[in-house]
Amino acid sequence: MNRVLAAARLHAMNPLLTIGIPWGIVLLSFAINLGVWALTDAGQQPGGGITGGVVSLYITVLVVFTQSVTQLLPFAMGMSLSRRTFYLGTALAALVFSLVYGAVLSVLVAIEDATGGWGLRLNFWAPGPFDVDNAALQVVVSGAPMLAATFVGVAVGVVMKRWGPTGLWTLIAGSMVLAGGAVVLVSWRRAWGDIGTWLVDQSMLTLAVAIPLVLALATAGLSYAGLRRVVP
Repeated sequence: MNRVLAAARLHAMNPLLTIGIPWGIVLLSFAINLGVWALTDAGQQPGGGITGGVVSLYITVLVVFTQSVTQLLPFAMGMSLSRRTFYLGTALAALVFSLVYGAVLSVLVAIEDATGGWGLRLNFWAPGPFDVDNAALQVVVSGAPMLAATFVGVAVGVVMKRWGPTGLWTLIAGSMVLAGGAVVLVSWRRAWGDIGTWLVDQSMLTLAVAIPLVLALATAGLSYAGLRRVVP
C-alpha cells in the first residue's frame, strides 16, 4: 500500500503542471466569457446563455494524465515500482483529483448561482442542466466526467508509450472512422430525432454520472491491459 501511495504522490511532484495549467486555462476561459457576457447581450438569452468553457478544464486534465504515463512511468520503474503499482497509484490519483476538482467546481457553482451568474447571468461552471442545485450531488455530477477524462488520458498515454506516434495516429484515425461511420449510419437511418428524444428522456444522473463512470471503467480496464506490456 505504501508503494501505491508513493506512486500516487508522483502525480503531485509538479503542481504547476498537474494543477496550475488546468486551472490557469479554465480561468482564462472564464475571464474571456465574463468579458463577452459583460459586453454583449448573451446574458439576456433564455436561461442566461450557456457556455461550454468549463470543458477546457476536463480536456486539459485529460492531457495531464496522458503525460503522466509518458513521462512518469519510466521514472517510476526506475524507482523499482512495478507497472501494476504505478497503475494503482495513478488510479488513486485520478480518483482524488476527480473528487477534489468536483468539490471545487461545486463551490464555484454555488457562488455562481448565489450571484446570479456573477451578475451577468453567466452559466459557466455547470452550464444548463448540469447545475443540479445540490452541493453534494454537484460534486458527483462535476466529478464523474472528470474521472472519465483522467482514465481516457491514461489510456491515450498507454497507447503513446507502447506504440509511439504510429499508435497515437492510428487511434485518432480509428476514432474518426468510428465517429464518422456512426454519423453516416444515423443520417442514413434518419435517426437523429430518435437520438435527441432518447437524450431528453434520460436523467441527469444517467448522462453526467452513469455514462462517464462506464467510460471510466472501460478505459481503466483497457489501459491496465495495455500498460502491462509497456516498455519504459
